[in-house]
Amino acid sequence: MHPLLVVGTIALSATLSSAASAQAPAPRPHNVVLFIADGLRYRMVDEQTAPTMAAIAREGVNLRNGHALFPTFTTANASGLATGHQVGDTGNFSNTVYAGFQVPSVSNSVTPFVENDAVLGDLDEHFSGNYLNEATILKLARAKGFSTASIGKVGPALIFDPTERTGNETVLVDDATGQTDPAGKLKGIPLSPEMTDRLKAAGLPLVAPTRGANAPSGNMTTPGTLAANVVQQDYFAAVTTRAVLPLFKERNKPFVLVFWSRDPDGTQHNQGDSLNTLVPGINGPTSLAAIRNADDDLARIRAALRELGLLDQTDIIVTADHGFSTISKESQTSSTVKVKFADALAGRLPLGFVALDLAHVLNMPLIDPDDGYKTVGDGQHTKAGNGVIGSDASNPKVVVAANGGSDLIYLPDGDKALAKKVIDTLLSEDYVSGLFVDSKLGKFAGTLSLDDIALEGSAITPHPAIAVNFRSFDTVCGEPVLCTVEVADTSLQQGQGMHGSFSRADTWNFMAMQGPDFKSGFVDPAPVSNADIGRTIARVMQLDVADKGKLIGRELAETLPNGALPAVSARVVTSDPAPNGLVTVLNMQIVGDTRYFDAAGFPGRTVGLSTTALPSATQ
Repeated sequence: MHPLLVVGTIALSATLSSAASAQAPAPRPHNVVLFIADGLRYRMVDEQTAPTMAAIAREGVNLRNGHALFPTFTTANASGLATGHQVGDTGNFSNTVYAGFQVPSVSNSVTPFVENDAVLGDLDEHFSGNYLNEATILKLARAKGFSTASIGKVGPALIFDPTERTGNETVLVDDATGQTDPAGKLKGIPLSPEMTDRLKAAGLPLVAPTRGANAPSGNMTTPGTLAANVVQQDYFAAVTTRAVLPLFKERNKPFVLVFWSRDPDGTQHNQGDSLNTLVPGINGPTSLAAIRNADDDLARIRAALRELGLLDQTDIIVTADHGFSTISKESQTSSTVKVKFADALAGRLPLGFVALDLAHVLNMPLIDPDDGYKTVGDGQHTKAGNGVIGSDASNPKVVVAANGGSDLIYLPDGDKALAKKVIDTLLSEDYVSGLFVDSKLGKFAGTLSLDDIALEGSAITPHPAIAVNFRSFDTVCGEPVLCTVEVADTSLQQGQGMHGSFSRADTWNFMAMQGPDFKSGFVDPAPVSNADIGRTIARVMQLDVADKGKLIGRELAETLPNGALPAVSARVVTSDPAPNGLVTVLNMQIVGDTRYFDAAGFPGRTVGLSTTALPSATQ
């Protein structure tokens, strides 16, 4: 480990007042590279699968008790990393949300998929110029004159500075860079003239490549991809190492650089190693190649920092937005498994099964917000799984935002009687494992509140009424979190990959850090979340944070030189039993006022869930 810079290199005169010495300038902050390996499970990193990440964890700080924020989706966790706040404050409740208005950039859908630069712009415009309602670390860094960049996966890359859409202040390079729509309009954030010149000088295209062979997800009869996302990520790594880092070196200012690696997530979703079978699931050769692909990109960035003479001045923080699981499409109770769908195997759950089941039980029309607000007929499902339920599309009674390992349900009218009907329906379904309800709707047997899981805060976007966690189990491989399977509301097939649930497989993300501001060879047993990472970056970069919400991550003081381990406690929260005996159970760890959620759901239906007090606060 490299020592911290020391304030005052010249001995002060004994006559100098303490007041004057207190005004001495703070040392120049070090640089930060935040590398996100999307969908990387903690237990999948070792010297064989990911040697660079393993080395950072071994030589620097191993954050072995990591936590993704629930719902365990990309943009929800990107908002936590970017702001240092939990999801109840940022309002980025999942990858797909109910916006409360028709979003222009996605054909006026009210249920936009947030991994989209244009959608993020629409959300900012609608919600007072900043839908997150909190400043991000990149915005705060550039306000202090630092250099900033965010490179990689479209959506989460922009979330780190969503209100900066000129390309002149923060370098933004993602899937949409240089891409145009049929009318010739740019899909993403423009490149500044300076970045355009830099890319040309480095011999790099001004248009980001597509995923190519990594993109096909297959269907119920055709396997998905057998290739990692090498070509696209090679471009992002080249932009980082050959254009952005040399530019930042020349500027000679502290910088914050975010690199969001789509792998292993994108490959694990689409992999074709396990079509319609649960084994190997996401543990096949294609998924392993994706982990190595992300690790190779990190190695390239680390090597470039060394070659530029920046490594000793740079903190490298590695995290994953969430863990991962294999998909199950099995149910014995859903009305949908008795219906024939053109794109689902007989007896398997189709895309949008939650919306279909609720519309069926409530005896209300199901309208597709992503397909011109058409009414869904028999043997059909909505285009993206989302659903507007009710006779009037402009005044829905229920809105379902389909996401994967968990779904969100909105009740725009706040109808408590309708909430009870929805909850009773979900409690009868075998694919559900745990329900969390807006406390404004009251208490319901068998459920906990959204406040119990930090989803009620200062968010200015529409709040979900109910968060639905889906059942998870394991294939008995000896270590459940390595072979977890979850029911998922998705167009992908059984055997492919998903996340979003409240199992420990999805909440346990890989996290490690190394650099001049952190300890060396330290294994941190305390719980850590992605919101803590954002908060800790703000500290080491000496950023001026003014919080609006109170669901704030903690600064990881124990990872800093001479920092002490915090006191940690563990708690199990249990709901009142529903009439059918089901209870929602929540396992958490606590440091001060900060809560960390390990797992939640119905006992026997969630991997990693305990019904008794945990024997230790560490994992």
